[in-house]
Amino acid sequence: MNIRAIKTGKIVPNHEKLTTILDKYISDFNERSVLVITSKIVSICEGRVIKKDNKKKNDLIPQEADYYVPPSKSKYDVTLTIKNNLLIPSAGIDESNGNGYFILWPKNPQRTVNEIRSYLVKRFKLTKVGVIISDSKTTPLRWGTTGTALVHSGFSALNDYIGKPDIFGRLLTMTKVNVMDALAGAAVLVMGESNEQTPLAIITDTPFVQFQKRNPTKKELNNLHIDMSDDVYAPLLTSVKWEKKR
Repeated sequence: MNIRAIKTGKIVPNHEKLTTILDKYISDFNERSVLVITSKIVSICEGRVIKKDNKKKNDLIPQEADYYVPPSKSKYDVTLTIKNNLLIPSAGIDESNGNGYFILWPKNPQRTVNEIRSYLVKRFKLTKVGVIISDSKTTPLRWGTTGTALVHSGFSALNDYIGKPDIFGRLLTMTKVNVMDALAGAAVLVMGESNEQTPLAIITDTPFVQFQKRNPTKKELNNLHIDMSDDVYAPLLTSVKWEKKR
């Protein structure tokens, strides 16, 4: 697998459209490649930003999260949230590289990622193109952030190994590889988390990716999510007194 991060200029609110940025900084794109784009620049281009002078972050989080635990429950005064079926702090609201703005998640990231895939297919006359909108998350019981995929398009997000044998012939009963998060994690590591100014990355040489000449179906998207009560971590997740979005 090869990952090439793409350096851009500073992307600020009310300045550029997303397609303008893609036109400007992506000069070539090949068949069976995956574009990873940070959710931050998608949100900035969509105007999903709020001036910090007018709002407090802790007031915005309950409006953006699907479920949340008040920051008073946290040693670090952090609001734990679930948004779009992801366990993530602060509903993904970020301040870094925001230039005085709170940056929210994209309004409809799946629609946007589908549009980006269509743009790349048309512009470069391709058929098998993958796109991921990424962000960073924390992992319980581990320090540090890693990349994750908010949404994907153009490839199968899961490689299913259920029913296949291991090296000793034992049939696997639960194993599914999360391809979209694995790709996002690798790309975010290369793109960086600070002042690198590389919010785009192109991944090539991915024989393990099952490309599709289409956007994911509703059924495929639903199959990515696990109900809280069915999750292997259900004893932890369901014991929390979650508050619902305001």
